[in-house]
Amino acid sequence: MPMQPIFDTHAHYTSHQFDSDRTALLQTLPQAGVVGVVDCGTDYDSTLKSIELAEQFPFLYTAAGIHPESIIEEDASTNAHFNGDWKAEMCALRRLYEHPKVVAVGETGLDYHWPVPKDAQLEMFEEHLKTALELDLPIIVHDREAHADTYALLAKYRPKGVVHCYSGSAEDALTLVKQGMYIGFTGACTFKGAKRAVKAIAAIPLEHLLLETDCPYMAPEPVRGRRSDSSLIVHTAAKIAEIKGISTQEVLLATAQNASRLFGISF
Repeated sequence: MPMQPIFDTHAHYTSHQFDSDRTALLQTLPQAGVVGVVDCGTDYDSTLKSIELAEQFPFLYTAAGIHPESIIEEDASTNAHFNGDWKAEMCALRRLYEHPKVVAVGETGLDYHWPVPKDAQLEMFEEHLKTALELDLPIIVHDREAHADTYALLAKYRPKGVVHCYSGSAEDALTLVKQGMYIGFTGACTFKGAKRAVKAIAAIPLEHLLLETDCPYMAPEPVRGRRSDSSLIVHTAAKIAEIKGISTQEVLLATAQNASRLFGISF
């Protein structure tokens, strides 16, 4: 029997890496113990595709939003269909939040690793935060090399949601938890160099942790380097269990309950 329940709070099954076997793979996930997946849009087009998948698979849900990298990616609908006008794209996204399978705003946030104009990123992130508060939806936050500005905006707006693929300090994680945020960890926390993640996991109460894949990326040890999928979360859960001194099953159950509570999804 597979370990249960697995709730993957951050996936990208609309990625081209799944084009050859997407439906077949998704059909196998419940057998692996997967009870829930939040598939994250990165622009209008990927959000639409994610909703189409969510309509086919009962365990799959969608987050609707614009990723900061979409501001500069030529093939993102932000540029391909909206001519770089992310505000017009956000207006188009508004109707999608009415869909019953859309449970969050995102993936959005700040990315200072790539040459994305900071002013545009900051303004767009604020608009997503305002949308999340207005619609009373959780927000899925991307934060890459932008800790100070990300945390400042989260402190200002105090949304409910998750800082995805957390890469900050244990101290900052505890501050975010006190504001009501959840902290998400991918397979990257199993990597040998993930010392900051280990410290953060040790410090964060179990009731504020979420498990993610960010698939097809960041497959955990011992399968690092292959295409990731939601079934592989058991390896991430095992690492967190080791750090916390509890069983893998306890981690899976607690994080699934956390996801259910945050996103309003029963399993």
